[in-house]
Amino acid sequence: MYKVIALYGQPKDPEHFRTYYLNRHMPLAARLPGLKSAHYSFSIQGTAPYFCIWEGVFADEAAAMAAMGSEIGARVAADVTNYADGGFTLLHFGLTPGPAAAAG
Repeated sequence: MYKVIALYGQPKDPEHFRTYYLNRHMPLAARLPGLKSAHYSFSIQGTAPYFCIWEGVFADEAAAMAAMGSEIGARVAADVTNYADGGFTLLHFGLTPGPAAAAG
């Protein structure tokens, strides 16, 4: 598994961010080729300076990079300026399995 995470800073207009993100950006991002699942949250807890987080899951690094390099990936990247005036950070990484949880 390979994850791509977008961390969005505090926008100048939170309502515009939410409305645009949910109605325009998320449907576009959902079209990324090879995207296995995606999740987002506006409920960031703790001291992190983020307004929103998005997490996309791909089969592997090659699938994630192909998605980002695709025509849809280019449109997703270009669309960020339409709502994310608080900046954003993009992270991507492979997952290493940890120990299994002990059965109850």
